[in-house]
Amino acid sequence: MTETVTTIPAPTPTTARQNRLPTRALLGLFLAGFISILTECLPAGLLPEMTRTLGTSVSLTGQTVTLYALATALGAIPLARATATWRRKHVLQLALAVVAVANALTALSSDYTLTMALRFVAGLGTGLIWPLLGGYAARLAPQGRQGRAIAVALAGTPIGLALGIPLGTLLSSIGGWQLAFYASAAVTALTMAWVLAAVPNLPGQPVETRIRLSEVLVIPGLRPVLFALATYMIAHNLLYTYVTDLLTHIGMSGQTSWVLFTFGVTSVLSVLVVGANIDRHLRTLVVVSTVVFGVSVLVLGVVSGVPILVYVAVAAWGFAFGSSPSLFVGAAINATRDAADIAQSITITVFSASIAVGSFLGGLLIAGLGTASITWAALILLIAAAATVIAGKKRAFPTSV
Repeated sequence: MTETVTTIPAPTPTTARQNRLPTRALLGLFLAGFISILTECLPAGLLPEMTRTLGTSVSLTGQTVTLYALATALGAIPLARATATWRRKHVLQLALAVVAVANALTALSSDYTLTMALRFVAGLGTGLIWPLLGGYAARLAPQGRQGRAIAVALAGTPIGLALGIPLGTLLSSIGGWQLAFYASAAVTALTMAWVLAAVPNLPGQPVETRIRLSEVLVIPGLRPVLFALATYMIAHNLLYTYVTDLLTHIGMSGQTSWVLFTFGVTSVLSVLVVGANIDRHLRTLVVVSTVVFGVSVLVLGVVSGVPILVYVAVAAWGFAFGSSPSLFVGAAINATRDAADIAQSITITVFSASIAVGSFLGGLLIAGLGTASITWAALILLIAAAATVIAGKKRAFPTSV
């Protein structure tokens, strides 16, 4: 009797190379997302210094964040459609160049109106970048690894959110708020060089016309996701944009850098934890994120003069918030399926608009009711977000994910 043994051939070096993620290219996309959100958040850690230079109030200077986010929200969908047929690297390089120049000119400006105009232009640049990253990463990745590639590319957003203010305050303490904007412009220029060398220049694609925005918005489950995202992000930006003012109010102005560092560390930890579990436990993670964020805000609202509790609350806030963009984008994709690309553009628009609303509303509340009011307004919004997430177990945040 002849024995036949069937063996599975070991992967060849060529096959292994084909299955690898394009790490260098994805790093370029990661950096583009990081710079976009870093530029958006930068003024929040520089408000006292920028206010003195521009001759305005803290609430008016905070609108530099509002206008940037508003420009991104207004530009995301129309700019993505207008440049859909362009080669992808050309679009990305153009957007990064706009952000770099706007940041450098912002550092030179001492006029409030000019600064606001420059922030609007920079926001339009980000409006080109954000809708581009996910699809670009998916097209660069080998078959079956698109999801991980998208996660790598989009990780720059939560890390930028976590580190934007701490980096800004650190650089400001070294050489003034202008140094933070010069540094951002320089890093953007370096990213352009990396993208030029490492990111393939993929062709554009025709705009999808079969599914209209109005048709996507009525898909069951999407609107609760967008509502929860909006209330969550407005609550975050009520606090985050004016965090230096909030810490001064509770008697911890001298510890701003350390508090923000704590927020940044736990936000990055959140990216790691959520990234490993998001495919299996999306609903649970969103519920935990909204509830933990709400409890953290409650602690910040009732505690004053107890630094250790403030640090614990901020650490929990950072951990809850760190991966929230990925969680809500994932929920929107699950709810819309075949219309996921359009849903992502809508989600980015809501995300950016919520940053603008949060910054604007925070300024109004501080000017009219005092700093303490932003904490309670944020808590009300988070209760609404948590209730929406918990109730949406059929379509928006189903128990099966």
